[in-house]
Amino acid sequence: MKKEFGEIFRKNEKLRVLASIIGAAIYALGLNWFIVPLNLYSGGMMGIAQLIRTFLSNSFGIQPGQLDLAGVFYYILNIPMVIMAVKKMDKLFVKKLLITLTACTIFLSVIPIPEKPILGEELTNCLIGGIICGFGIGMYLRAGCSGGGFEVLGIYLARTKPNFSVGKMNLIVNGVIYAVCLILFDPSVAVYSVIYSVFMSITMDKFHAQNIRVEAIILSKTNNDQIEAQILKRLGRGITCWKAKGGFTGENIDVLYTVLSKYEIGILKDIVYTANPQAFMVVKEGLSVDGNFIKRLS
Repeated sequence: MKKEFGEIFRKNEKLRVLASIIGAAIYALGLNWFIVPLNLYSGGMMGIAQLIRTFLSNSFGIQPGQLDLAGVFYYILNIPMVIMAVKKMDKLFVKKLLITLTACTIFLSVIPIPEKPILGEELTNCLIGGIICGFGIGMYLRAGCSGGGFEVLGIYLARTKPNFSVGKMNLIVNGVIYAVCLILFDPSVAVYSVIYSVFMSITMDKFHAQNIRVEAIILSKTNNDQIEAQILKRLGRGITCWKAKGGFTGENIDVLYTVLSKYEIGILKDIVYTANPQAFMVVKEGLSVDGNFIKRLS
């Protein structure tokens, strides 16, 4: 029987690394073609790298043609994050981090920057650039990779501190960056930079389904032991079972409950309907989970 593509992608590291490199290229293309020509700034560590690039360019005239040194500075700023990852995270994650980070740096450095924005309207450039960049980032995150930056710190703290909020950390960092932009540059630079970041974040979250937690309730009469065993084996998720009775038929039925990521729903459906084609399943998004729930990047 044909395997679920999501499971193949989840287990095939070469395919995932290739996807992360493609995602890095897409991100760099969106940034260099649509955002940099407008002299706008990203959030996070890339925004800091861009500010350093602008400072050196304006103060010392360091700007090698159409190449953008922000990618190089981004790599340098990520060295402490890589060191932390080596000490605190597994080797596979570190390898994928280095590959994706290096790919981002190379693509950001070699993809030429147009002298003028590709599109006439600044808002349109922010929209298109944000969508492209968000898609690229979401692509390598979905592949279980990281392009570096504060997201590495966020991943580590999210794993070690249950109440830690990555979103709040990003909000504080980005707030400082855009406050600097507001002070140093024209106010429109800060405004359009924020607009770009919003579009990018929305697109990234939509594509990176692993961050969306869902609950699944499965109603099944037969082969429930097989369903439970496969959920534990293929997804590594816990499952709670209890007995119930059908309100219409009065027949005994098992209720199986589990919490997982949206990215894993396809695999769950394959497990359930392979074991019992007559099973009934309800999936609900918008879940807040506290306690012992495994957060995964990979």
